[in-house]
Amino acid sequence: MSIEFNDKGKYFTDIISKVAVPAMIQTTTHLIEGYIHIRLDGRVKDELDSSQPFMAVTDAKVFGANGEVLYKTDFMTVSRLQIIWVIPHDDQSTSGEHE
Repeated sequence: MSIEFNDKGKYFTDIISKVAVPAMIQTTTHLIEGYIHIRLDGRVKDELDSSQPFMAVTDAKVFGANGEVLYKTDFMTVSRLQIIWVIPHDDQSTSGEHE
């Protein structure tokens, strides 16, 4: 890791600081609950608009059509092309089905 400082004391590093945001992600075939990771001053929309083909999801649960958990994993990537919608948990009004 390299850290550089400018004459005003601002630092620059190779590491991109991100915050984990709990979210529900609907793909073309499955519902996923987990954490997506956005830049400290960023928005979920900014992460979705990224040019990277895949989005990282941590502590993920993948649900089947009838609501059963098909998979649990600490880390997965989701193709951005397969994402239909994303709801950050702070914005959700849930019925408690997948909690």
